[in-house]
Amino acid sequence: MVKRYRIRPKGWPTPLRIAMVSDLHMGDPYMPLSRLDAIVEQTRALKPDLVLLPGDLVPGPSMVRTREPPLAEIAARLARLKAPLGTYAVLGNHDWWSDTAAQARKTGPVAAGQALQAAGIPVLSNRALGLKNGVWLAGLESQEALRGKGKWDITGLDDLTATLARVPPGAPTLLLAHEPYIFADLPDNVAVTLSGHTHGGQIRIRGWAPIVPRTINRKYLYGHITEGDRHLVVSAGLGYSKLPLRIGTPPEITLVDLAADTAT
Repeated sequence: MVKRYRIRPKGWPTPLRIAMVSDLHMGDPYMPLSRLDAIVEQTRALKPDLVLLPGDLVPGPSMVRTREPPLAEIAARLARLKAPLGTYAVLGNHDWWSDTAAQARKTGPVAAGQALQAAGIPVLSNRALGLKNGVWLAGLESQEALRGKGKWDITGLDDLTATLARVPPGAPTLLLAHEPYIFADLPDNVAVTLSGHTHGGQIRIRGWAPIVPRTINRKYLYGHITEGDRHLVVSAGLGYSKLPLRIGTPPEITLVDLAADTAT
């Protein structure tokens, strides 16, 4: 399905259509390359101005066996997502966790990121760039990149100060962050934050997600959240974690239409 949001951020200068393809967790038979082909074509048909990939290309923890397709094949298909303002990605925690060499080094490069870069998709790791329409796009590194010895011993490689260092004061800014937790700490000029990671809980019964890891802040579990003049959109994503099962949270391509605020 396509989940649509229409948002008018305060002072936003220009209309902008953003398509998010999040949390693919590629693995046959539940997320084969043929399904990715269909997702890519459906996203292209939406005619977005900008395509964002919030991470987690690789399978997450699973109670069932899956066959992971080559990262180069995944990236080649995602490279078909052409948009006037470009296609950009950040890495998710599972992209990091699946790369044992990166975990041992406690730094990149990460195999998923290398595959995307090789296919022509820039991966933003704690950096920002200006788009042709005058908007700035910032990409934050995963806030759960490194795993320690304990189950909940997790360290992020995110650096918000470095990420926003190049953004001119007051410039209209989008932030792409795999995990949505950073939203609480953002300055006001980051008008819109776009995230995945949570799968919307993956199982929701009457709006309640009964099984959520303790690292996930339920306040930022799913949908459109506002704090002051700032907006957060958390996608339910497309793939699965642990079980290939979704209840009350269908897989989604997330479409965000930002309207210009002509009142300012």
